[in-house]
Parts: sequence; structure tokens; C-alpha cells
Amino acid sequence: MFKQTEISFSLYELLNGQDLDEKQHVAMMLLTVTEDHWPHTAMVSVGEVVALDQAKMRLSLWPGTVTTTNILRMGQAQLVAFHNGAAHYVRLSLTRLPELPQALHPRVRFAAEVTAVKEDVAKYADINSGVTITLKNPSDVIQRWKETLAELLE
Repeated sequence: MFKQTEISFSLYELLNGQDLDEKQHVAMMLLTVTEDHWPHTAMVSVGEVVALDQAKMRLSLWPGTVTTTNILRMGQAQLVAFHNGAAHYVRLSLTRLPELPQALHPRVRFAAEVTAVKEDVAKYADINSGVTITLKNPSDVIQRWKETLAELLE
């Protein structure tokens, strides 16, 4: 059951936009609903989501994607992250932020308010990992992430 309206401090530290080199393998799922009412899952990285605090986030998404289109239409999404032995389900209410004319990486930016959180753990098993990725060119991607997050915080 969704009881909280703030993410855990541990999840906040994961999504705080710092130490991206150490977090480069972390990927999460962002769930939205399509126009014909089907679930849609997208993968997002720590270079596209930043937690301002435990109740507010920002997202930077590629323009023209199904996920971006769904969020623009519905104004909501659910972030799913596996971290520190728990599955974190974070419901978000999203509002589009203004475009940045001089953006190095044109994206659709969103302000997100955490509306509900569920942390799922099992008594009989530990969650060891979630989705992980290997960057093909870590230095270029991490630099882009740093620039994207800097623009997201403007």
C-alpha cells in the first residue's frame, strides 16, 4: 500500500545528481499509461532524474517519445527503482518546465512532486539488484548527464 509522500533518504542520495561515475550502472523504470490505456515502460538513468529533496524531483526526457507524450497528456508517471534491498515505487505528479533555448541537450523537462511511495521488501528474500546498465562510452555519457542535470536544475 502506498503510504508515504516522500522517498527514503537512501533513494534521495541515489538520485541527488552527485557522484554519477559511481552510479553509472543504475537504471530505473518509468511507467506511464498510453492513450489506449495500456501500461508503457521506459528505462531512465540517474542522468535523467534528479531529486531536489525527498518530495520533489525533476525529469529530463527525450522529446517525441511515447513516455514524454504520455506525461504531457496525463501529468503523471511512476518511477520504479531497486535500491538498498527494496523495490521503490514512486508515484509522480508532473508539470512541464519551460524550454531552455541554449540547452546543450534539448530535452522536455518536468518538475515532479512525489504523491505516493511504496517500499517493497520481502521477509523471505533480499533484493540484490535491479536493472543495471553498462555505458558504451562512459566519459561522454557521464559528461552529458552532468550537463543535462545542470540544465534540469535551472
